[in-house]
Amino acid sequence: MPPHCDTMDGPVVTAAKAALEKGNVNLILPWAPKKAEEELKKGFERTLRMRKLGKDAKELANYWFFETIVRLHREGEGAPYTGLKPAGLDQGPVVPRVEEAIEKGDASKVVEFLSHTVEEEVQKRLRHAMHLKDYDENDVDAAREYVEAMLEVTLYSHHLYEYIKGGGVHAAAGKPEHGHEHTG
Repeated sequence: MPPHCDTMDGPVVTAAKAALEKGNVNLILPWAPKKAEEELKKGFERTLRMRKLGKDAKELANYWFFETIVRLHREGEGAPYTGLKPAGLDQGPVVPRVEEAIEKGDASKVVEFLSHTVEEEVQKRLRHAMHLKDYDENDVDAAREYVEAMLEVTLYSHHLYEYIKGGGVHAAAGKPEHGHEHTG
């Protein structure tokens, strides 16, 4: 997935803005791993105090808090923090479909899109392997090229299956940090 949680218009910063405006740290805590809760609470209180010191202080405190929560969120995902990204970045074709599915409670468009994409990619790799399959048995270079293409379609399919059944990024390192449970 293209970076989404680390953008200024992504769900983490959006939740942080709501938490600050309402003065309710509980609105942002779910976006960080439990082990970061104390750091986040302290940062939240510090940010609320700094926001009262004028417009410039408020902007700086907000930005610092957004960086803090995104850093903690990314750590919880097991991903590096590479800074806040600007709003309006291309999220790719999947994220908007998933957001719409969550809003409507209907995943059919996501499933259809992903199914079509998987079918296209597997078929493309299979066609390539099939194109190379009828090689001269004495042409070792051609045989290697076929083996590489055959392994590509096999491993691509296997890794995709493992990723799907394993729960994805949040479950990659075992039990997800955020407290969501993945079933499959």
